[in-house]
Amino acid sequence: MSKKIVLTGGGTAGHITPNIALLPRLSQLGYEISYIGSYNGMEKKLIEDYDIPYYGISTGKFRRYFDLKNFTDPFRVIKGYGEARKYLKEIRPDIVFSKGGFVSVPVVRAASSLKIPCVIHESDMTPGLANKLCIPVAAKVCCNFPETLHSLPTEKAVLTGSPIRDELSKGNKLAALELCHFTANKPVLMVIGGSLGAASINQAVREALPKLLNDFQIVHICGHEKIDNLLLNQSGYAQFEYLKAELKDVFAMADVVVSRAGANAICELLALKKPNLLIPLSAGSSRGDQILNARSFETQGYSMVIDEDYLSPDLLVEKVQELYFNRQTYINAMGKSQQMNATKTITELLDGIVEENKAGKGK
Repeated sequence: MSKKIVLTGGGTAGHITPNIALLPRLSQLGYEISYIGSYNGMEKKLIEDYDIPYYGISTGKFRRYFDLKNFTDPFRVIKGYGEARKYLKEIRPDIVFSKGGFVSVPVVRAASSLKIPCVIHESDMTPGLANKLCIPVAAKVCCNFPETLHSLPTEKAVLTGSPIRDELSKGNKLAALELCHFTANKPVLMVIGGSLGAASINQAVREALPKLLNDFQIVHICGHEKIDNLLLNQSGYAQFEYLKAELKDVFAMADVVVSRAGANAICELLALKKPNLLIPLSAGSSRGDQILNARSFETQGYSMVIDEDYLSPDLLVEKVQELYFNRQTYINAMGKSQQMNATKTITELLDGIVEENKAGKGK
């Protein structure tokens, strides 16, 4: 008997890559997979590579601050709800898995109205606004951090960790050295500011280049349209807007990593045991979730942290050198982590709900 699942989530790579990580196992379990996302969001681009039916819906953002779009976006969400409902009726999935982001709200709500069970995943320490709107109708809520369990309904909460793309652990260091025109005898610092880039990190890294290049070769994933053309021919410095297939190779090459503290990014660093310096989004430009994520990892001995408000080129150089000097301490701590097999846990949870429902309908 065939089984069908709809995946949803979008807006940033953190809302999409965990879904991608689940694809191989869902296929092995015999699921027909479809994806519902926004018309032209990042999710559409990323899912195109996987030969999965993709359905685009209208989306609106949920903002906590005043913006004129707050008056028009509710209509976009209502339209998206109608479109999601139509697609779900066509697809007739057994279950929906949502990774969050504002595109997921109309999908989860529409699924609930059609009595289709939904499992949602919260990556951050505290649930975001989109997931808060979905939790009441979800069958189960998966999460990354033990601390998150206290923010969720007890009967729905499941501590799973975050699904990591299996291929990330299969990188080729030599391929990355060639890609970046680096040598094999000098350490590599990888800088990754999240899928949307990070202006403050990009600026600090570039201002610190003269000092950093004394000790490191630097591969800088700087975000869409954030390449600095003046530095294109700088020896020992390679810039990319975004990496897909090559990301695993660059991870394999990196000795230490400077990163934002998005939950999926830090879970990947943990799984790959990469010593890391986290620069979380400041509370002024976010809801503070990255700060909580970073502090949790710092407390567990997996990461060093710089507060973005105090970020300067000199402090960055000092902390990167300290991280590299103490890198083995961080690798050892990460090696002792009880990192759960999130892909297995989540797919077993999904499959259990589907089988239970099928058994119930068969009575």
